[in-house]
Amino acid sequence: MSGANHRPTDLPEDSMLLALDTLCPMHCLVDESGNITHCGPTLQKLRPQVTMVGQRFLKVFQTTHPGNITTLPDLCNAAGRRARLRLRFRSAPRTDLQGVLVPHGLGGAIINLSFGISILDAVRDYALTNTDFAATDPTVEMLFLVEAKSAAMEASRKLTRQLHIAKIAAEEQAFTDTLTGLKNRRALDHILNRMIEAEQEFALMHMDLDYFKDVNDSLGHAAGDHVLTQVAQIMVEETRNEDVVARVGGDEFVLVFHGLCSRPRIEEIARRLITRVEVPMPWQDQTCRISASLGTTLSTDYAHVQAETLLADADAALYAAKRAGRAQHRFHDPPPAGALAAGVGPATGS
Repeated sequence: MSGANHRPTDLPEDSMLLALDTLCPMHCLVDESGNITHCGPTLQKLRPQVTMVGQRFLKVFQTTHPGNITTLPDLCNAAGRRARLRLRFRSAPRTDLQGVLVPHGLGGAIINLSFGISILDAVRDYALTNTDFAATDPTVEMLFLVEAKSAAMEASRKLTRQLHIAKIAAEEQAFTDTLTGLKNRRALDHILNRMIEAEQEFALMHMDLDYFKDVNDSLGHAAGDHVLTQVAQIMVEETRNEDVVARVGGDEFVLVFHGLCSRPRIEEIARRLITRVEVPMPWQDQTCRISASLGTTLSTDYAHVQAETLLADADAALYAAKRAGRAQHRFHDPPPAGALAAGVGPATGS
């Protein structure tokens, strides 16, 4: 029954140290000479490359309030007058700490420390977790809240990324011709307006397929779709990455050549397109035969560039090519200087 009257200090030393490590993981024991004889696990974690046990407490820590403390008795006297000590590590990082000192009967002291800086800064600087604090420490609850907030923020960022990807996919779908994978008329209008606002030079080519209706009427719409996809592939292969190829109607296409206004170079591209489109296209056990007529206008031919005007003039040049016998290419010729002022309309053909 005598054991029922034991005081905590009567516990075996190992049990007492284990209790201190659990309840006060940032404590240290100091003997009468000021040497550290035991160190809590979290406090030791702050200096993983240095063994604190055996070092003088005031060589590891500097008191900032009260100041000028050089011995353990001075520290004990200061602690007796003030409930809280303020300290910092002498080595970098010089983390600020606060502590409470309790003398023990062997002439030394128990010093329990906590962070004088933001807990979040300490957790970040030393990679601490809730296991580094006593279970009853309010810091544990705060860390749970921080983790919950971080998880919520990550979920929010993930949702934002997903919405952004979905938005891009929706915009891409809205600007894409579903059959050929080319840009559609909406995309073309957007691109033209952007290039005109940026005052970029470009050539605009309108292409229409000859005899395409005959393919649809004789072989069916599946054959027509096959022809359209083959023609789309040809145009993509004959243009550069920076150029734009759009399907603007059933068998009508517009090509925009970024920064290319050389008539000989554009004529060369048009010839290649005409030659390749005229190659018979196998369809099941049948053959599809078409050709292409093209009309081109240059942004550099206009004092004031407007998308509607360029499209209309390229269309007029296209029909001039059809009237010339199909499988032809024509440039829109701008009126001579002063002709519009004199009432002379634009001409087409070359």
